[in-house]
Amino acid sequence: YFQPMTILVFITLLLLVFYTALIAFYHRSWKALPALDEIPANFSPALKITVLIPARNEADNIRSCLESYLKQSYPFELRECIVIDDHSEDSTAAIVEEYANHGIKLIRLADKLPGLPLNSYKKKALETGIADASGELILTTDADCLLPPDWILQHVFCQQKTGACFISGPVKIRRGTSWLTHFQALDFISLQGITGASISKGFHAMSNGANLSYLKSAFLNVNGFDGIDQLASGDDMLLHQKIALHFPGKSAYLKSRKAIVETAAMPDITSFLQQRIRWASKARSYQESQLKWVLLLVYLLNLLLLVLLISGFFIQKLWWIALPAILIKILIEWPFMIRVAEFFGYSRLVSFFPFYQPLHIIYTVAAGTFGQFGTYQWKGRQVR
Repeated sequence: YFQPMTILVFITLLLLVFYTALIAFYHRSWKALPALDEIPANFSPALKITVLIPARNEADNIRSCLESYLKQSYPFELRECIVIDDHSEDSTAAIVEEYANHGIKLIRLADKLPGLPLNSYKKKALETGIADASGELILTTDADCLLPPDWILQHVFCQQKTGACFISGPVKIRRGTSWLTHFQALDFISLQGITGASISKGFHAMSNGANLSYLKSAFLNVNGFDGIDQLASGDDMLLHQKIALHFPGKSAYLKSRKAIVETAAMPDITSFLQQRIRWASKARSYQESQLKWVLLLVYLLNLLLLVLLISGFFIQKLWWIALPAILIKILIEWPFMIRVAEFFGYSRLVSFFPFYQPLHIIYTVAAGTFGQFGTYQWKGRQVR
């Protein structure tokens, strides 16, 4: 057992060194990324925008989402909102229709599609909405999200200031009381910190469909979702990568507290894992080699730490390697997490961060593994 385990330990420690350098890079980059909270008083918005909200079986959430849209500070005459109902089996469409007098339009995807099944209904919903959109700038969010009042204004100001074709906005999970909600909230903002850091340095493209904007002309220029519609997921990151490759240096991260969109946590472990497996399923389709190497590093490090922990039950000396290695990993990530959590208003949650590390290692390995094989459940559909 000794020689293979020695090699395993050596590789784990080597990966930990690379991981340390990676997190240090993200930390510096996030810290250096300027905030855009304050918009100059003389800024006069003139850009026509369209907000797209794909929705499927969101009767419990869509009303709150639309109410938050109606409270937007952006001039009413310069904005429109289109909800694309994706074959909902509840009262989602009926609720949206109640807002017709408020300038919110409903498109039923069932009226636009033949009877043939798809694998990517969400991309088709967005594509349908964009075809109908009159705005120059497309903003997307999810039906379970709450939008801050200056959300649109912040996106437009960022686009006008930077000239970006694609803007990734900040998202956080609504604060709850359960340990699972706390875990998801911390995990989510860590991804947001990495997103902001990587975009700001042009290292790799990342984004979340709950808070995005992109020029309609850029979407049409890259032929939309053509070539990336084979996966159910990827309406955000795969599109971002297409646009980033076609328009280098034209991506931005909107680091503004006034643009933070709140989304709901997954209600249980099963749905949480299904969500993360869905996210991981996109990895094979990423076009950016930097992102693939980052994901491989993170996956292998967590996998080897898990192997060392389990092997410790048989060779107890390995625990003297695994446990200090995990402690080092925590100490590497903690300063970065503190800074990101401060931005998102979740500083108190960071005290729980070390205790969630074993769960984080297990779920990273599970999602990374199952995301590359087979199918998963999403919105009541079995997709791949």
